Amino acid sequence: MEPEIRAGIAERDLLYIGGAWVEPAGHERLAVVDPAREKAFGHAPAGTASDVDRAVRAAREASVSWAATDPAARADALSAIADGIERRVEEIAALITREMGMPLAQSRMFQAGLAALDFRTAAGVATTIDWEEPLGNSLLVRDPVGVVGCITPWNYPLHQLAAKAAAAIAAGCTVVIKPSELTPLDALMLAEICEEVGLPAGVFNIVTGTGPTVGEALVTHPGVDMISFTGSTRAGARVQELAARRVKPVALELGGKSASVLLDDADLDAAVTAGVQGCFINSGQTCSALTRMVVPRRLLDEVEQRIVALVDDVRVGDPFDPETTLGPLAGPAQRDRVAGFVDGALDAGTRLLAGGPSAASGLPKTGFYAPPTVFTDVAPDSTLAQEEVFGPVLAVISYDGGDEEAVALANDSDYGLSGAVWSADPARALAAARRIRTGQVSVNNAAYNPLAPFGGVKRSGHGRELGPHGIIEFTTLKAIQQ
Repeated sequence: MEPEIRAGIAERDLLYIGGAWVEPAGHERLAVVDPAREKAFGHAPAGTASDVDRAVRAAREASVSWAATDPAARADALSAIADGIERRVEEIAALITREMGMPLAQSRMFQAGLAALDFRTAAGVATTIDWEEPLGNSLLVRDPVGVVGCITPWNYPLHQLAAKAAAAIAAGCTVVIKPSELTPLDALMLAEICEEVGLPAGVFNIVTGTGPTVGEALVTHPGVDMISFTGSTRAGARVQELAARRVKPVALELGGKSASVLLDDADLDAAVTAGVQGCFINSGQTCSALTRMVVPRRLLDEVEQRIVALVDDVRVGDPFDPETTLGPLAGPAQRDRVAGFVDGALDAGTRLLAGGPSAASGLPKTGFYAPPTVFTDVAPDSTLAQEEVFGPVLAVISYDGGDEEAVALANDSDYGLSGAVWSADPARALAAARRIRTGQVSVNNAAYNPLAPFGGVKRSGHGRELGPHGIIEFTTLKAIQQ
């Protein structure tokens, strides 16, 4: 049975600014659409530049006292927020499933669960950072950068918000957050938790609204000292362009076209299973998704057989159905974008291994669904191999040479966010991983490390989130000679 979403969570009229729930300056509202049902189930305020100004002024007023707060006290506040998220895991997971369509069981783990982990980890790290250290006759001091504008995406809305806000708050910064207009409700729920635990007024502020209005006002506001943005490469370039006018630092976590590299001694059962899952998680709407699988040509037939069997087991449907493993895409624009990539690959003569056009797939008639789709023998320079689809579409690329060719194929991308390497020889896998130009690489499906920095190179952006490096990202280094 689908969990009921309380009206007080789904229908929002107020913004959270300066530790209080306040009326927005305008009267327009954002409709929040359930992508499985194609109809609105909630609303949030469409904020204005005036609302951004109020929030920035509140954050700046709080910034001096919060920067002077002992790191241990900041850590206590972050732990309390983590406790608050954990107390409301079921409610948060259900809300985010309604907002963007991830299957409910996965939302518990990846949406609500990771958000709590982000705050918990930041709390643990905050007291371990060397905020001051001597160097010769200098004292190096890490100061908080100040007021941080956080612009967050719809695909992992609360996790990405938490990754930014928890680290910035741990560093002694105050934050003004603009969540995606597609998924604003979970951010307002987090504001409730911040209020409940007594986070000082102005440390955490939320202004919901659109990118052109609220996002651009936040980026260009003279009272904002830094911007942290997660989203598309196109939008990230716009953010960096606007911020550059004030020489404002920007951390960007953007798109990806990550490769899962199978060396010729890889455990195929494990590698193919993890590779397919790494592509299809969240219906492929993951910036670090493993959307390319690089396979030795002599193993291609075996790999293809395993992929077909795995795709046959995927269950596409209502995200509140416990049997569903692949929910809808976030909206009609995303569905049309994915369909365009699939049609383009078919028109180019690329060999279809599984899935295909939505019209022939027997998908639910209501909802923004796309079938899990795999193309094989994909040309490395093709659109499908080079561009981010952001949907459940896997490109299998084969190679005839050795490890050097496999690594070269992995690096043959304008992106560099994540990746994976598989080999029975850990040293060989590590050697390949070292040569892949990307922000993160998993060797033989190693465990997720919440302390490890996350971020990219090339068109995937710059800057790092999570762990100690994610906190340091929100500091400036001052040298005091004495």
